[in-house]
Amino acid sequence: MNSTQTVNSPEAAEKMRKLLEVITRLRGEHGCPWDKEQTLSSLKPFLIEEAYELFDVMDGSDISAHREELGDVLLQVLLQAQIRKEQGAFSFADVAETLTEKLIRRHPHVFGESTADSAEEVIKNWEQIKQDERKSGDGDKSILHGIPRSLPALHKAERVQARAARHGFDWEQVHDVMLKVDEELAEVKEAMTENNAAAVREEIGDLLFSIVNLCRFVDTRPEDALHATVQKFTRRFSAVERILQEQGRALQDCSLADMDDAWNAVKKAEIKKAP
Repeated sequence: MNSTQTVNSPEAAEKMRKLLEVITRLRGEHGCPWDKEQTLSSLKPFLIEEAYELFDVMDGSDISAHREELGDVLLQVLLQAQIRKEQGAFSFADVAETLTEKLIRRHPHVFGESTADSAEEVIKNWEQIKQDERKSGDGDKSILHGIPRSLPALHKAERVQARAARHGFDWEQVHDVMLKVDEELAEVKEAMTENNAAAVREEIGDLLFSIVNLCRFVDTRPEDALHATVQKFTRRFSAVERILQEQGRALQDCSLADMDDAWNAVKKAEIKKAP
């Protein structure tokens, strides 16, 4: 697609129409047996998998892969919308209409008379609008309502804390957060000393929650920080395996001291290469 092509051009509209037609045919009487068998429940793992595959390519420079993965995520949206259409509930057009209305309603500084001169003001206004929406509905009135139950725990903790913080429930300075981390670590040690498995699990959860708070205060996403550490460990462990293989030794035949020596050698080599 030409990068200058607008979303409301006849060509874009025709491509979207054709895509919806393909989805309808895949689910139709003479369509694909696999696609026809899919349900909202069976599609759940595919949605998660495709989202993570998209997440991976967003960090790279492969434009073609990025475009393809965006399409794979869109496919999941279209399949779910088609299933609901077959049930007589709603169509993809209804999804697009609902999203358009919500975006306009939640951006009064763009489509209305309100003003917002910074991203912080936008977030504050956004939260107030969502709170007003909750008050006008029949559901949960809590400011924490709407945070997905199935979010990964680190991400969910970050969202919960940030939502509460925007309404004034937060630590005043990072020093207080550090004291809380130390307190929770001490409680983990105490529970381990008492050999109380249930207490250990609870206190470790509290420690992790306080670590997420620390990440938030130093402007670091906990998911990104942990992911980077996992990547670092993976890289170093793979290097340890190569070193031992070059020495003609199998990992399972080496002592912990042997592996520690190789690990330290890898770390030392990385430090030398660092700028």
